[in-house]
Amino acid sequence: MDGTSRGDEFRFKRVIGEICDLNWSGLDEAGVIDAAWAYYFFSVQFQENMEVARALYPDDPKLKDLESEESNTDNLSPWPGVAADGEKMNHCEFMRRVLALALPAEEKRYRFQAAGGRYLERVRTMDPQIRALSIASYEDGGLEKVFGAMLKSPPAESPVVAGFRYFLFAHIQFDSDPNGGHGAMTRHLAPDDRVLPLWSAFYDLLVGFVPALAVPEESATSRVA
Repeated sequence: MDGTSRGDEFRFKRVIGEICDLNWSGLDEAGVIDAAWAYYFFSVQFQENMEVARALYPDDPKLKDLESEESNTDNLSPWPGVAADGEKMNHCEFMRRVLALALPAEEKRYRFQAAGGRYLERVRTMDPQIRALSIASYEDGGLEKVFGAMLKSPPAESPVVAGFRYFLFAHIQFDSDPNGGHGAMTRHLAPDDRVLPLWSAFYDLLVGFVPALAVPEESATSRVA
């Protein structure tokens, strides 16, 4: 893909729609926790891609502002068992601590870490310019849509689910302001379909960690019945 598509014709936007159309509302508590694990590895690559963007554009004031909102920040603090009042950390570190509130069995944890490692290696081999562009595709509406879809999953008593939902709600607020939100800080990068492989990798990550996401909701309902 040469990136010559325009607007809603971009194929990466179709992948965003496919992620949003996954069976989020059909997940049980365990499925939501597994989705949180998948998202943690995405959050790691987001942090790394943002650092790549800052290295490519060190004098860009908007990216500098974004970094202050995503890295070494207290804008998610406090949260019980995760962040003390005023404690600063990267957002991926917040997610890591959320997952540590209730770790899965050792075998499953090793399996997730191996799969997440493969995902990160897949992203790290991509061109730095494309990784930088991905930040705009995430922040300027892409993740806001995905987070809204993720929140269709049911709440649960698990502290991991509660922390993950808090993270999602907070990020929708961070991204949604058209003038002062995170989208406005990245829009000038103008992403195109060169970022499609990153969104495809995200889709594969989610479905790989949570196969139930790929099951149509009506099918899942009929099996339960």
